[in-house]
Amino acid sequence: MANIDFEQGENKIDTWTILYVPPFGGKYNGKLTVTNKRLIYEAKYEASILGTIEATSAYAPNSLGYSILPKEDILTVETAKNFLSKKVILSMKNGEKHVFDYGMLNIDKVAAAINQKS
Repeated sequence: MANIDFEQGENKIDTWTILYVPPFGGKYNGKLTVTNKRLIYEAKYEASILGTIEATSAYAPNSLGYSILPKEDILTVETAKNFLSKKVILSMKNGEKHVFDYGMLNIDKVAAAINQKS
């Protein structure tokens, strides 16, 4: 994870290569780093066929391709599972929903890390 410094007292929990579906559209392949304070997503490339970035969200990827979601802004963390798709769905204080899709892999560790505060 380049160009993003951890805050004082911030500790990395884990990192996953995962798809991100932001509330403003598109689908991105990249790395999700979960800390005790934030979710930091480094978008590597836009993965959907017709998706475009419309930076209408406070959490839209910046020019470096990063989205940062403070854990204090997360209202709920839900998982949705079927045979081909395991997702974690975040509902934010501002009403937005952010989705991380781990494909066929187990999403439980990602959800647990997001729920972990220390």
